[in-house]
Amino acid sequence: MTRFNERTLTGSVVGTQSTPRPAAPSAEAPPHPRATLALTSAATAVALMTYTAPLVTLPDTAAALHTPLSAQAWLLNGTPLGLAALLLVAGSLADDYGRRRIFLLGTLALGITTALGGLASSTWLFTLARVAQGAASAAVLASSLGLLVAAFPSPRGRLHATGVWGAFVSGGIAVGPLVAGGMPNWRISYGVLGAAALVVAALGVRRLSESRSPRGGRPDVAGALTFGLALVALVAALTLGRDGWLRAPVGLLLLATLLLLGVFTVVERRGVTPMIDLSLFRSPRFLASSAGGLITGFAVIGLYSFLPAVLQRTLGMSALDTAWLFLLWSGLSFAVALQAKRLAGRVTPRLQLAIGFVLHAAGALTMLGALDAGSWPRLLPGLVIGGIGSGLLNAALPLLSVESVPPARAAMGSGAQQTFRYIGSCAGVALTIALATSSGGGLAHGTDVAIVVMSGLALLGALGVAAGARRAA
Repeated sequence: MTRFNERTLTGSVVGTQSTPRPAAPSAEAPPHPRATLALTSAATAVALMTYTAPLVTLPDTAAALHTPLSAQAWLLNGTPLGLAALLLVAGSLADDYGRRRIFLLGTLALGITTALGGLASSTWLFTLARVAQGAASAAVLASSLGLLVAAFPSPRGRLHATGVWGAFVSGGIAVGPLVAGGMPNWRISYGVLGAAALVVAALGVRRLSESRSPRGGRPDVAGALTFGLALVALVAALTLGRDGWLRAPVGLLLLATLLLLGVFTVVERRGVTPMIDLSLFRSPRFLASSAGGLITGFAVIGLYSFLPAVLQRTLGMSALDTAWLFLLWSGLSFAVALQAKRLAGRVTPRLQLAIGFVLHAAGALTMLGALDAGSWPRLLPGLVIGGIGSGLLNAALPLLSVESVPPARAAMGSGAQQTFRYIGSCAGVALTIALATSSGGGLAHGTDVAIVVMSGLALLGALGVAAGARRAA
């Protein structure tokens, strides 16, 4: 493994109770910017393809695994749960022990766990494989932006690189359902995606250069454990809430979530090398990055994760037809994210977030009543408007995440923003399914209720981000 000379670090944004140690210089080849951008973007696209693959195959997967409707949130939430639980620790490990090393381990593990998901014979085995897949994706996503910051040190280069990377987030979301829906069997699609991840890992061995910003100390195992358990308790509470929000198990799980988050806060404050420095939340940029990721996961990903399954159940559409329909949303998101760098200098990333949330809410609200009317063409305007909004979000979030922390902690900054994104996704998927399936008016009416709730959350997010941008101006 080759190593290159790093700049001596004079400070760190994490581990405030320890004195940062300078990075030891070593002889190492310089990074290859184009190869780094190509490989990190490809790996990110594959990770998002594995994330979105079950969206259009949920009915077939649930039938094959004999999963009841009340438990289907777990089929969708396995990967975001693993992502949310380990993104912060993956970012810290990447900065401390090598971004290239974590990236390669992550892509290798992604290939293996994705293939194992296709072999699962029960709901719990599939969910466990998806959680492991999410953990592998966390290593890929957190280390990718750290590698890009090292390969593109100038502001102009970083703007270009994060814009392309954000576009491939949208691209993976777009292509994943098409791959899954186009295969003769949902299990085969997992084998294909697993093989794609292994190919990227093999190419990365020769073309990526190592970078790191070591702090010393040990990985924050206690923080990762308490944070992960808190997420499991929260998702379980939201999933069980479908059968009654006032039941004792739901209340106990929510209480456990709060207690575990309290323990996590204490652990992070006392830790020598915590996953995240809690003082960062005093920074307006970091707050905007975290809040933007949370609302994107909750209102955007949470809603669009369940809509394809709803279309299949209410309108009788096939998995492939649903994938092509949603390509209008995700494809526009990819195109807009790729071109959003042209807004630099005229629109700040935070204002771009606010506009993206407003467009998402507007697009979702135009879809009200389409399912009750049995008309998929009525969804088209909303998918167009929502796709533009999602593209703006996917372009702004990665840039804001790396700008909200010093360059030496870029992987940690990326991991923090994406952690909040997938926390929101876990909660959003569970709440969307609960709202859509617990309505007395049927699935179509319940989906309209979910659309209204998620649109309201997006508008609140827009107001919060815009107000923060005005205060910081």
